[in-house]
Amino acid sequence: MSDPMTKAAFAAYAFAGTLAYPFLRPYVGWRVSKGKEDKRRQRERYGIASKPRPKAGPLIWLHAASVGESLAVAPLVRAMACDGLQIVMTTGTITSANLVEERLADCVIHQYVPLDVGPAVGRFLDHWRPDLAIVAESEIWPLTIHELARRRIPQILVNARMSDRSFQRWKARPRIAEVLFEKFAHVIAQSDVDAERFRLLGAHAVSLAGNLKADAAPLSADSAALEELSGAVGARPRFAAISTHPGEEDLVAETHLALRLRHEGLLTILVPRHADRGAAIAKMLADKGLTVTRRSEGVLPDAATDVYLGDTMGELGLYLRLSEIAFIGKSITGQGGQNPIEAAMLATGILTGRYVQNFRDTYQRLLRAGGARIVRDADELTVQVDTLLVDPIQRMAMARAALRAIDDMRGALDRTLAALDPFLHPLRLSVSLERQGRVGSVR
Repeated sequence: MSDPMTKAAFAAYAFAGTLAYPFLRPYVGWRVSKGKEDKRRQRERYGIASKPRPKAGPLIWLHAASVGESLAVAPLVRAMACDGLQIVMTTGTITSANLVEERLADCVIHQYVPLDVGPAVGRFLDHWRPDLAIVAESEIWPLTIHELARRRIPQILVNARMSDRSFQRWKARPRIAEVLFEKFAHVIAQSDVDAERFRLLGAHAVSLAGNLKADAAPLSADSAALEELSGAVGARPRFAAISTHPGEEDLVAETHLALRLRHEGLLTILVPRHADRGAAIAKMLADKGLTVTRRSEGVLPDAATDVYLGDTMGELGLYLRLSEIAFIGKSITGQGGQNPIEAAMLATGILTGRYVQNFRDTYQRLLRAGGARIVRDADELTVQVDTLLVDPIQRMAMARAALRAIDDMRGALDRTLAALDPFLHPLRLSVSLERQGRVGSVR
């Protein structure tokens, strides 16, 4: 960090964090009041550990911001744990913490990620003393990156992706970008485009592995809830709209209104990206003359229900299993798209808007295979939903094509482990020698 301006920018960032630190408690308290932080464990956000570090052996710190990233790295976590490596896994949301507890509690210690301010990061690293830091996808926290480098802890970005917007922002600050990205010991990218962007921004060691999400298990669903919901829905024609953003729910409502006379008993399953918008969406739908049943209220849809509103977290696997057609949001009124892999894995034909640049590679594969179609507005969404509801053979062919496209993407886990091997091998050796030492001492 020899450039004076870059030094000054980073110093200002660190100083601002130090100044803000005393005021973070009210902010975190506000998030607790909104249900966005775990009240019992909010001290972890300040780097105060709630569990002890294992006394012996190397330890890996793995960070996955939210549910999607946690699902993606779960097979990677299991593979490393099978080698006897100890892992502290951090996430940033309550839903991702619950997911880790449910699926990975037997092989990781979970903590909430510390805030990117000096006292919190320092406290976290002092306690856990990781030998290696692995970060999933696109989490770039300047002070954390700097502190890991200062302590000579290798840090690796896995399943790495760089959105168009983020790339433009970093390109506008090339010196700062280079100072940060050159600190990564390795960047393991999802696509050729992502790999090239990280190289341009200053990362030295970059390799391509593909998307870990294609190697993850399909989203789970509670079997009792699925049986109950399937019984309530029966043989009604239906389509799903998932991960929708503001404005897209209106388009979905227009599609339902246009099709409900043509498809008697039509049920729309609407799952907004942010469940806390449920009340506002329900009111909008009711104002349009639609009958809404909300999952969050524990009520099953009946024959009068037009829209079943999935305003809960962590149940996407349940909603997707109820329909063979899914429109995926943040792609018409929103920008960037949402990950289509979960829907494709469950043999669902995918409809999407044009603005899917955050998942460009995956959508290109789906479109080429015939597993996805682009819709530009409510009229085109209506036409495509109508076409697929009328023609079950076309619907099934599209769903199978989506599944095949994801099957062709598999292999990222093996390629990621191969790229990680130079960093994991010394840790495995340390574990092996420690075990031999313990055995020798017993003898």
